[in-house]
Amino acid sequence: MKLIDLTRTLDSYDHERLPEFARASASVIVPRVEYESPDGAGADIMCQIFGCERHHLPHGEGWGSEKLQLNSHIGTHVDAPLHYGSLCEGQPARTIEQIELSELYCDGMVLDLRGKTDGPAITVAMLEEALAENQATPEPGCAILLRTGQERFSVADPEWYSYPGMTRESTLYLAGLGAKILGTDALGWDRPFNVMRKAFHESGDVREIWDGHFAGQEKEVFIVQQLDNLCSLPESGFKVGFFPIKLAHCSAAPARVVAFVE
Repeated sequence: MKLIDLTRTLDSYDHERLPEFARASASVIVPRVEYESPDGAGADIMCQIFGCERHHLPHGEGWGSEKLQLNSHIGTHVDAPLHYGSLCEGQPARTIEQIELSELYCDGMVLDLRGKTDGPAITVAMLEEALAENQATPEPGCAILLRTGQERFSVADPEWYSYPGMTRESTLYLAGLGAKILGTDALGWDRPFNVMRKAFHESGDVREIWDGHFAGQEKEVFIVQQLDNLCSLPESGFKVGFFPIKLAHCSAAPARVVAFVE
């Protein structure tokens, strides 16, 4: 059994690498971390707690510790139905800690969309083409992971923010195949915000706003964004586990996503 990490590394130093236009969305990309090193603040804190001096500590060092500031939707994360609204399929939407682990460990398959997207929207036709190439049949409760090629970019690359995104129709298509978990290597699930905003103001159609996520009100799915390393997976025939932090009452949580490949 080979374990393949599909989780994007969160690095506070990436703040310095963000393009200027991306800084408004920094909270879902980069954490804020206050580092308390063993030879610095960690030692000072221990001396204060224990009423000792640094020379009393092994090698003059204390513990290493960090203070984190995290958005629940930062990095590789799992969206709970509450993220799409207070109701899902006519019932109160579940929060992240209400999702059973058994629902988050399932068969996985990858749909390779590289070279198939010619605009900001991933259409049903594009998904059908990728599914035909994959040749595997989605199983009820499975995870369908979209490889758009965005994982080749870093947060410093402007291209990372111009990604192909899903629509209501394409999201419900995958859910209709039986998939419970829908993942992407892109920054977001829907089309980029600026694309949706422009489409709404040009057409006046409210259905242009966040329609990929809002589709989750009609069919319960768990959406996973900012996956990494999909290039290391086979197209099908593997298990994948999505393990979010157990945050009570929350609409999402950062997750460690791991594929299990024979």
